[in-house]
Amino acid sequence: MLQEKYALQLMESEKPEQLYKYLFNELPENKAYYQKSINQTINAVIDHLETRTTPYSGATVEQISERFSRLPAEYQEGNSLQIVLEELKELYLNDAVSFHNKKYVAHLNCPILIPTLAAEVIISAINTSMDTWDQSAGGTFIELKLIEWTLDKIGYPQAADGVFTSGGTQSNMMGLLLARDHFIHNNYAVDPNLDGLPAEATKFRIFCSEVSHFSLKKNAALLGLGQRSVVPVPVNDKYQMDPDALEEAIIKEKSLGNIPIAVVGTAGTTDFSSIDPLSEIAGLAERYQLWFHVDAAYGGGLILSDKHKEKLKGIELSDSATIDYHKTFFQPVSSSGFFMRDKSYINYIKYHADYLNSKEQEEEGIPNMVKKSIQTTRRFDALKLWVSLRTMGTQRLGQYIDDMIDLAQRTSLMLRNRGKFEVLNHPEISAIVFRYIPLPNTKVDVCALNTYIRKAMFDEGKALIASTKVDDQVYLKFTLLNPVTELSDMQEIVEHIERHGHNYFRNN
Repeated sequence: MLQEKYALQLMESEKPEQLYKYLFNELPENKAYYQKSINQTINAVIDHLETRTTPYSGATVEQISERFSRLPAEYQEGNSLQIVLEELKELYLNDAVSFHNKKYVAHLNCPILIPTLAAEVIISAINTSMDTWDQSAGGTFIELKLIEWTLDKIGYPQAADGVFTSGGTQSNMMGLLLARDHFIHNNYAVDPNLDGLPAEATKFRIFCSEVSHFSLKKNAALLGLGQRSVVPVPVNDKYQMDPDALEEAIIKEKSLGNIPIAVVGTAGTTDFSSIDPLSEIAGLAERYQLWFHVDAAYGGGLILSDKHKEKLKGIELSDSATIDYHKTFFQPVSSSGFFMRDKSYINYIKYHADYLNSKEQEEEGIPNMVKKSIQTTRRFDALKLWVSLRTMGTQRLGQYIDDMIDLAQRTSLMLRNRGKFEVLNHPEISAIVFRYIPLPNTKVDVCALNTYIRKAMFDEGKALIASTKVDDQVYLKFTLLNPVTELSDMQEIVEHIERHGHNYFRNN
């Protein structure tokens, strides 16, 4: 009791401007604290840029884990922001992986545009939620304008629509969800929103390239269809879906008594950046009455490139599509979009809540975005793209994409010419899969050798690359998304690979 009374007395004696200074609002002292805090944070980021010259520090899991094992999750009395930022430097910033570094060529992480960081300040401070008009107002129309812009770039008809999402996995889920419910709506006297799935859903089949994104199987499982509903289709020597093999797979599944409902074309596979023959797949989808979804999470940025946008030919024939702005549009995570050629498909996911988007509001024409999304509360991520396009224009963004594709193609040739590398693909976008083989017919375990190289490079931190498996064999991978990276940088990275590979070869 005495402790509670003492705490209450402390609370009552504390001055209001001290007690509530942490809240973002219009009070003069709060505005001053906000401005000071933002400036201190900017200085911390600038210091990070000035002191980190490599993409990674080389810290081990054990070293980082040890720091956190001694820390409480909270401080009862609190600390000044400056002290917290200094602590954060030791706990996070010093070891944060730098995607902006020219020698980061590992995963699908792009450097980001400075105008988007200005947008992030506004997004976080104003904290708009994009689900309903009475929470977003003008933000709704900014998102609608960007959806309309993207639909036009894709080549969809006037009746098309879309919505911003958290990423490609969510967008792909929406594509498969609409495919499933569209098929059920047209073939069964069942409403999956009310009744669940028909018994025949266990026989539904979805076709995709054998090198397509893992989210398709994951989403099929979450949608109650099971991972086995996803049928992998063989690819050609360019790692593109083989249309003849697709048709054979469709015919085979039908002969087994299964029910084909959808096909997914990939415009930019994660490993190879290969683009499936979308127009041919669209023709087969129409012939067999399948929903056609295009996963262009990686390759969607080609819509900005005058030089390479023809590679997406056929995406305009799809029923739905995924595009990640946080990959080849140089946006911060998260910024993605899901698009459909007919806005009536929204009815498969639309739900009315009286406190959010009542039917009366829809009849009044109030644009509540929640009806198009599987999220409710949703960030105003569209503002980042809006500020980017209005600050830079699309021509410069398109040039960034052209530059990174050009670098990827030159890097692929450079690897082939060095003589110690097996290169599996010539990139359609910017991913290269290869492995280091120092001598033909070597007795060294090539998988162990390349696994060692990737780990050694991460531990060293001077350059970061990725690895993958093809036919159960370990390969290394470059993913080039930084237009500032030059061929000389790639040559240095390759020299690091050869150095670590030589060390392993010498010791084994």
